[in-house]
Amino acid sequence: MFKKSDARQTKPTELEESLKACKDGFVSAGIFSLFINVLMLVPAIYMLQVYDRALGSRSVETLVMLTIILVVLFTTLALLQMVRSAILVRVGNKIDQSMNQKIFSAMFRQAIDKPEQQSAQPLTDLTSLRQFLTGQGPIAFFDGPWLPIYIVVMFIFHFWFGVATIVAALILIALAYANEKWTGKMLARAGQANIQSTQYAGSCLRNAEVVHAMGMENNIRGRWLNRHMDFLSNQADASDRAGILSNTSKTLRMLFQSLMLGLGAYLAIEQEITPGMVIAGSILMGRALAPLDLLIASWKGFSQARSAYDRLNGLFDNYRTQSEGMPLPPPEGALSIQSMVVIPPGGQSPALNGLGFALGKGEMLAVVGPSAAGKSTLARAVLGIWPLANGTARLDGADIHQWDKAQLGPYLGYLPQDIELFEGTISENIARFGEPEPGKVVDAARLAGVHELILGLPNGYDTPIASVGGVLSGGQRQRIGLARAVYDSPRLIVLDEPNSNLDDQGEQALLAALEELKRRGVTVILISHRKPILRLVDKMLVLADGRAVAFGSRDDVMKGLQDGTIAIGNKGGNRPAIQGGGA
Repeated sequence: MFKKSDARQTKPTELEESLKACKDGFVSAGIFSLFINVLMLVPAIYMLQVYDRALGSRSVETLVMLTIILVVLFTTLALLQMVRSAILVRVGNKIDQSMNQKIFSAMFRQAIDKPEQQSAQPLTDLTSLRQFLTGQGPIAFFDGPWLPIYIVVMFIFHFWFGVATIVAALILIALAYANEKWTGKMLARAGQANIQSTQYAGSCLRNAEVVHAMGMENNIRGRWLNRHMDFLSNQADASDRAGILSNTSKTLRMLFQSLMLGLGAYLAIEQEITPGMVIAGSILMGRALAPLDLLIASWKGFSQARSAYDRLNGLFDNYRTQSEGMPLPPPEGALSIQSMVVIPPGGQSPALNGLGFALGKGEMLAVVGPSAAGKSTLARAVLGIWPLANGTARLDGADIHQWDKAQLGPYLGYLPQDIELFEGTISENIARFGEPEPGKVVDAARLAGVHELILGLPNGYDTPIASVGGVLSGGQRQRIGLARAVYDSPRLIVLDEPNSNLDDQGEQALLAALEELKRRGVTVILISHRKPILRLVDKMLVLADGRAVAFGSRDDVMKGLQDGTIAIGNKGGNRPAIQGGGA
């Protein structure tokens, strides 16, 4: 039903393996289709017996008995069709259940590698595929192969009945082929345009406040409308063409059935067939052509499901589910960076080039440098978010990319520049959406200096927040993000501009948190230029143009920056601004 692209890897993807695992279900549906299609002969045989036996003998008893048999067989037919539909529904659900978590994980890995393709479309594609498999589309594929059997029966009735059925079938098959050639590519373009339009609308909604405040809605709406109209244009053209072919198919099928009546009447006049065969032949031809008619009518759904299948296969080609390696001992926090080269996803040139340094357990490092020096890139590389083009990042001697993320995650803390909180309660956000342990949640909030603030909210730790923050200010979001970063005693914490949104009170809470982390022996990487924070660090790393200009003890690096012995040759001659009072 869905073909494998030659351009992809020869090894089956997980989606193909999932479909293969459902082979028994498809075989069962095929077996039920056999009996269903045999029973589809019943109306024609009933009509034949009524005309040639009951009417010929004028026997009411024969008519009653034939009708009772007809009712029993039709009841059986209905039950078989319901069972077949139930099998396909369960096959679709089984595929969904086996793939949904894998798709969710692959979707996130793609969003990290290709930020421009951040989208929940793979989950929509899985739904489209499941809905197609549980709809009427697959019925045409199961019933279609039985067309030769109907043709054989038609030849049994009469030679010209068989010839007429073959001619009609070939015409409808040609229409189905024309439907694919005429609408397939256009429907694929329409689907892609719809995805782009939806993604653009979503990105605009995430920045609704900026759009509203600066009167950008009309301009933004215009750009979205161009994408949406491209989708509508392609879909409308494809639907128009599909509608022409679908209606033509239905009209031809009705015409062929009527012509079959005329042919049967002629043959009956010539006494080559019985009168019952006239009606039976027409009914049988309609049943023989029905799968082809259904195939044409459902081709749009099939094209959409095939596009979804191809996109999901492409996703799994690039992001196969990673097998869990042998668990490693909990890390202590020693970090070693060797010859690190990082090219941002979608970029061409390195943002970090040949970087190397080492931190012992419990050491605190400040990373400073002008804009675009590679500071945030370093944070993502150290945490294993972005892949390394060269070199290694080792935590307790093990490559950071060798760790299982689910296993390593609780031992890492991360506070990015752009704070993202998720829909749920404050306690759930702090607990990283694991089962919240009240003691650990409160400990993290106290460490981040946000416990009293949370208690002052309408429902305390149970206050619900939206993904955009809801009732929280930027500073409050940042402090709750810090509580999430320090939750459950991580051993390595990376804080990227942790005081960018903080007032004086928040900054004092941050300094207290850093002092406590230092006392607990947590390894911390700080990206900040504030002198009050720099007083707490053990070492400093100065970056410029993606390279290390200086690395060493805080006092030595600060002295070099102040007396000019450490020069930063960044674009425009910018130097990292060390902000705040004297050291």
